[in-house]
Amino acid sequence: MSTLTYAVHDSMTMLRRNLKHAIRYPAVGFGSAMMPILMLLLFVYAFGDSLGAGMGGGRDAYLDYLTPGVIIMGVAAGSMSTSIAVCSDMTEGIINRFRTMNITRSSFMTGHVIGSVIQTMVCLVLVVGVALAVGFRSDANPLEWLAAAGLLATIAFAVTWLSAALGMISKTVESASNKPLLVQFLPFLGSAFVPADSMSPGLRWFAENQPFTPMTETLRGLLSGSEIGNSAWIALAWCAGIALVGYVWSRSLFNSTTKR
Repeated sequence: MSTLTYAVHDSMTMLRRNLKHAIRYPAVGFGSAMMPILMLLLFVYAFGDSLGAGMGGGRDAYLDYLTPGVIIMGVAAGSMSTSIAVCSDMTEGIINRFRTMNITRSSFMTGHVIGSVIQTMVCLVLVVGVALAVGFRSDANPLEWLAAAGLLATIAFAVTWLSAALGMISKTVESASNKPLLVQFLPFLGSAFVPADSMSPGLRWFAENQPFTPMTETLRGLLSGSEIGNSAWIALAWCAGIALVGYVWSRSLFNSTTKR
């Protein structure tokens, strides 16, 4: 077999390992879906009427506006499980076993990342299901739903690589669970809950120039069946940059660790 074939085979082996862990400990994966669901219910039923009225609509209109932002939040929340899983492997000795085995080095990180993306997408199905149950309605056609799923998978892939690097620099599982909090907090400072135009000038500038705002606006446009403008290209550019930084950083950390 070629080098690429070996790499793919080893990556699939690591992916099966991580998916089995996810099945055995579902609370870790599905726990990341609880926060966006709770935020959805809180903002819709506690603040939906007032926020919807301020945006020129009612609770239902605000639910349609809020849901894409909550879905993006679910992607960011899924990064915590990756950081914890990578840190656990790095600190509990399993990595020493992998050093003695004839496996492709990149397969360890690839298995974690792809496994986490799959878990995140499954959790997002739960988030969307709850949103539909409380009244969210989309005007998207099947092609736009497919594009939305592709966008979410791309965002999850990028954020997961960054989270994997954060897990590798963590000394304990507890610190690994805290480091991705900044990533999870960024959607709050974007257009997930209220339009950026309604913010104060300084916060508005930050909201308009941070990565999760174009991601949210692209998803919102896809799910509403409206124009998305150039936000899609900006979102994809952010995803490419985040994924590249996370990949290079995590690979450098992993190579330096396995050489010890």
